[in-house]
Amino acid sequence: MTYHPKSDFLRVMIERGFLADCTDYQGLDEALSTGVVTTYIGYDATAASLHVGHLLNIMMLRWLQKTGHRPITLMGGGTTKVGDPSFRSDERPLLTPEQIDANIAGLKDVFAKYLDYGEGPTDALMLNNAEWLDGLNYLDFLRDIGRHFSVNRMLSFDSVKSRLDREQSLSFLEFNYMILQAYDFLELNRRYGCRLQMGGSDQWGNIVNGIDLTRRILESEVYGLTSPLLTTSDGRKMGKSQGGAIWLNGDMLSPYEFWQFWRNTTDADVGRFLKLYTELPVEECERLGALAGSEINDAKIVLANEVTALAHGRAAAEAAEATAREVFEKGGTGEDLPTVALGAGELAEGISVAQLLTRTGLAKSGKEAKRLIAEGGARLNDAPLTDAGLMVDAAMLAEPIKLSAGKKRHALVRLDG
Repeated sequence: MTYHPKSDFLRVMIERGFLADCTDYQGLDEALSTGVVTTYIGYDATAASLHVGHLLNIMMLRWLQKTGHRPITLMGGGTTKVGDPSFRSDERPLLTPEQIDANIAGLKDVFAKYLDYGEGPTDALMLNNAEWLDGLNYLDFLRDIGRHFSVNRMLSFDSVKSRLDREQSLSFLEFNYMILQAYDFLELNRRYGCRLQMGGSDQWGNIVNGIDLTRRILESEVYGLTSPLLTTSDGRKMGKSQGGAIWLNGDMLSPYEFWQFWRNTTDADVGRFLKLYTELPVEECERLGALAGSEINDAKIVLANEVTALAHGRAAAEAAEATAREVFEKGGTGEDLPTVALGAGELAEGISVAQLLTRTGLAKSGKEAKRLIAEGGARLNDAPLTDAGLMVDAAMLAEPIKLSAGKKRHALVRLDG
């Protein structure tokens, strides 16, 4: 990136590695330098929480607000009913309005940790595109909006083309998604003066559509900016782990497990992740990322603490670090570990240790649990487990027991009550 921006926001985006592409660097830079730029990112309500894969764009909105601009978090109450086909091999399952509303409530809890909402000029807005999409008249929409879209051009976008090239079905419902998303930008510009849409680089086609539509109908000068689609240095998609998605809501993934995910970052990713996911100065991120040998573990702890403090609060980050030290350095159990409580009724005839590995989430199935034990990867109170049929009863749970899968994943099992 050779462009040297005047605005604080673009400077941060470039310095910290957030920027993949922009529709007009100079035009956007000028707008950011001369006043408050209202900016949005859209989030479809397909789950009750966002995950680490969304965190890059949440941090972009946070930096936007910190540099004096107004973020909009747009909940896709309307677009979720259609489903984004971008780079998917199949159609998303359709959710009921009740499921969508429940998911939106969960998403609001995440954003409240990262953004300040209110009525001030740079306070964030939480909006729902169902407000303008639910009441659309189909014939009016086709006549007023649909005529601005070229099917030939829509077919050329990578998100659609990749699906068709693989001869996978793309329903008319999904094909409409990019028109609805473009209409969001038009409405946000009309209602709130929104001038910038941001998103992952897989959203480039959708963003460009929205810019074209807004310019044609309202003759407004609007912009698009995308972030890179992150993979870890070993090629995995960011935000996915062996145990599934790394959720940002504490009731879907404990702060300790969240902390542990960041503590387990590959050495090569530490410096890059510190720049993207923390607010430490760039020079400090680079210094920590350049550490080698055992010292890089100290940098990983800094990373885990800073990211967890933003998501769950500083106290939760400190508690997670204390638990990790107790578990790894002192051989203790740690009070903050994921915990499964068993009732006396469940333990009347005992429960096998393989079942417990599954119940705690350390194994996805009984078959995987047995294989883990057979390969020497499971431990009970730090001692190797060798018998998948070992039965755990109430007497064994007079004190909580710690189960481990490998060196880094642990859970507690205790007696309920």
